[in-house]
Amino acid sequence: MITVNTNMVSSWAAYNLNNTNTNLQRSLARLSSGSRINSSYDDAGGLAVSMKLSAAIRRTEATESNVNNTLAMLQTQDGALKSAEKVLTRMSELIQLSTDVTKSTNDRALYQTEYQSLQGQMGGLIGEKFNGVSLFTSGGGDTVIDTSGNTLTVVTSQDGTQTTSITQSDLGAVGVYVGTVSAGTLNGVTTNNIFQNITTAAAAITTVNQAIQNLASLRASNGSEQVRLTFAADMLAINRNNLQAANSQIMDVDVAAESANLAKQNILQQAGTSMLAQANMSSQSVLRLLT
Repeated sequence: MITVNTNMVSSWAAYNLNNTNTNLQRSLARLSSGSRINSSYDDAGGLAVSMKLSAAIRRTEATESNVNNTLAMLQTQDGALKSAEKVLTRMSELIQLSTDVTKSTNDRALYQTEYQSLQGQMGGLIGEKFNGVSLFTSGGGDTVIDTSGNTLTVVTSQDGTQTTSITQSDLGAVGVYVGTVSAGTLNGVTTNNIFQNITTAAAAITTVNQAIQNLASLRASNGSEQVRLTFAADMLAINRNNLQAANSQIMDVDVAAESANLAKQNILQQAGTSMLAQANMSSQSVLRLLT
């Protein structure tokens, strides 16, 4: 049947050409953006999953940053503890030097002067902070020695379900032994008088050694917390890479496959345009019947 009002061949050719143009534009958008999904129309389900993965990646990056900042805090704390170790070592050395029978009372007074200066240095270390957060607690007094300190909870997973604790070491408890928190006593002798004679100095050596032992425990605790947080940071880095790989499978375009599809759509567009022109010309055969 030959008709003029309705040209079905032309309509189908136009329909197919429109579809080809849509596919061509989608292919161009994918190749130019590098993303397989540029709108929810492309893959609604994939887009929803990708949005959740992208949020998880950002949270993982933030958590990793927080853990690394906490590691820096622990490293700063350990640096202060190392300085405290040098101070305590010098204190014990001064006490030991004062037990020399060849030293006069004036000599011991000089040792006392340096010792008191080191007490002030220990007190200053107790007040150290990292970005406004105290590295240490001040101790429990002259008789109650608590080397555990306060704990801070560190979130180590992007969903907040995993945490670990770090310690604000009780350097003040160590300081009690050498008289930095209050006047204090060393084996019954006030810290201001331990150099008065050989007997009082010798009695103080045991107490200062205990302070050094407690300080060693604090450094060991600090080291174990650094190790645990290092593993946590490593796990976060691995999770971040895996999440990025999973999101890439959903969002990133396969350039090779899409380039082939682009070539296909270009050919179809050219063929469709040519066929639409041919379909439009077919109706002109009616003129031959009318002449």
